[in-house]
Amino acid sequence: MAATVTLEPAGPCCWDEPVRIAVRGLAPHQPVTLRASLRDEKGALFRAHARYRADGGGELDLERAPALGGSFAGLEPMGLIWALEPEKPFWRFLKRDVQTPFAVELEVLEGHEPEPRRVLGRAVHERHFLRPGVRREPVRAGRVRATLFLPPGLGPFPGVIDILGVGGGLLEYRASLLAGHGFATLALAYYEYEDLPKTFDNIFLDYFEEALNYMLQHPQVKGPGIGLLGISLGADICLSMASFLKNITATVSINGSAFSGNRVIYYNQTKIPPLGQDPRRIKVVFSGLLDIVDIRNDIISGCEHPSMIPIEKAQGPILFIVGQDDHNWRSEYYAQLAAERLQTHGKETPLIISYPGAGHYLEPPYFPMCPASMHRILDKTVMWGGEPRAHSKAQVDAWKQILSFFYRHLCMPSKL
Repeated sequence: MAATVTLEPAGPCCWDEPVRIAVRGLAPHQPVTLRASLRDEKGALFRAHARYRADGGGELDLERAPALGGSFAGLEPMGLIWALEPEKPFWRFLKRDVQTPFAVELEVLEGHEPEPRRVLGRAVHERHFLRPGVRREPVRAGRVRATLFLPPGLGPFPGVIDILGVGGGLLEYRASLLAGHGFATLALAYYEYEDLPKTFDNIFLDYFEEALNYMLQHPQVKGPGIGLLGISLGADICLSMASFLKNITATVSINGSAFSGNRVIYYNQTKIPPLGQDPRRIKVVFSGLLDIVDIRNDIISGCEHPSMIPIEKAQGPILFIVGQDDHNWRSEYYAQLAAERLQTHGKETPLIISYPGAGHYLEPPYFPMCPASMHRILDKTVMWGGEPRAHSKAQVDAWKQILSFFYRHLCMPSKL
């Protein structure tokens, strides 16, 4: 018997969009195993599988049928995507070229584990990072090295600068997806890319000010201010920009710390000293992984510590997205310290959204969780935290919260 795998929408969709997966042509109550596989641009294989049972009509709809086990269990319509795991241990899921899609191969196999039998049906599902009409423009302006993504239409559009963490290079996947929701988004590189510095030893905000000015002067970017979106070290850079630079309208920090960690932050005559860290606090956990959550030096003086970014000077509202199981550092604790500092100085309390079971790398929806990978600075494999199901749900909700926050603070003022 041949089975048919159907997808809704039937054609390609963007990575941050859900897809409805169904199987028709099965026998009533037939046990089957669904398997998903994907190869990234470096050839690394990611796989997931789950066991199901067809209904009385020989149909299987993942929006109605719970998985009976496998890579996940329960009602998880997108489980075959977010549960993808690398064949190579500790390999992080990334999209490096947003101009090409990821192709997810879906297979229906007869029976359940340990050895599902013959393949009953298959389909290939394309997941893109550029919505139709989104324009991609490489940016080489002064020292700025970046890529600008412009939404479909005439514009001008509300602007956002997107800054990632310590990985170096230029990754565009989050900025490209954000542009599909109506924001002119600049994916900004700041080291180890083209003629930028090979290492990132200190934070000089004048480079990021140059990127901000580029956005403010662009004819397709609507002023008077720009939004900032950052994760990890990128979040701390965004918080520093909001605290020192002009024309910042709203800032989103994903698992940031609001401290100058192990780098000095410079802007004009201002210098924020690093908090510093003690490698002796690193713990070796299962499989030789390192837990670095306690590596930073203790904070004795709380929200008035000299290494804390002076976010009481920040322009516009701040949204802190926090994973409670972040093992890079204690993001929730740092967000609370930031809130205390703002309150101490009589400023608006930031919005803190905290997700139980979510780890450090909170990515756009349906990205497979990265529980551990190589740390670029330590050159060791470290754990990032997170429980796959909770982390996945957090990514979906956080994306909605980020879009809503930017719509509210970047788009709505122009309609008043």
